[in-house]
Amino acid sequence: MPRKFVDLSIYLENDVISDPPPFGPKITYLDHQTSVPQMLQFFPGMRKEDLPDGEAWAVEKVELITHNGTHLDAPYHFASTMNDGERAITIDEVALEWCFQPGVKLDFRHFPDGYVVTAADVEAELARIGHELKPLEIVVVNTRAGSRYGHEDYVNAGCGMGYAATMHLLERGVRLTGTDAWSWDAPFVHTAEKYKETRDASLIWEGHKAGRHVGYCHLEKLHNLEALPGDGFIISCFPHKIRGASAGWTRAVAIFGDGLF
Repeated sequence: MPRKFVDLSIYLENDVISDPPPFGPKITYLDHQTSVPQMLQFFPGMRKEDLPDGEAWAVEKVELITHNGTHLDAPYHFASTMNDGERAITIDEVALEWCFQPGVKLDFRHFPDGYVVTAADVEAELARIGHELKPLEIVVVNTRAGSRYGHEDYVNAGCGMGYAATMHLLERGVRLTGTDAWSWDAPFVHTAEKYKETRDASLIWEGHKAGRHVGYCHLEKLHNLEALPGDGFIISCFPHKIRGASAGWTRAVAIFGDGLF
């Protein structure tokens, strides 16, 4: 089978709701005409008409948080500690081996928005696709949120991975997971209703908080997961190296083909 690449990342772009306000990215575009004064200041005496076609360069100013776009969360994002008391590692300390491994896709598109996936749900889906988890495999979950990217309800769409479901993966050696939803956990709007009824704070961010017990990373805002089978591919998701940060942007890609290892 010839090598094939599937892009699993969303764009960084203006005017598409990918984060709650005011956390979205902001990109200012300078085209070849707008940037002419920038270039001229480097070369005293040069005029615009001296430039080929009167053009300078194209450049963009990008204002981001580390959790904009498709990104990889480090254990430090979830809590100050991991592995029951160790200092949580930051994104620049994540093992590169975690970020290039065979992938497994769990299809949870049938679950309603706000549903919290259980360990039994994970086992049922693994049985359906006929896959037994191996250490360091990258497990991604395909939720309804993937179909809502670009729509106003994206941030509140999709199911989330509960504490028990997350620990079920981590106890089998998984150290990197991912979702096409805004968050690994159920959307906050749904969890807020449950908290209002129960006052049980353990429901809040329960999948993330599993990292206090077993250090792990997860990808958020993946895209195009419906194009993937249950297994038989590699995922590459090396994060941008930001010293001491809780996350880093990544161009996540699924790779198919013979002889990958």
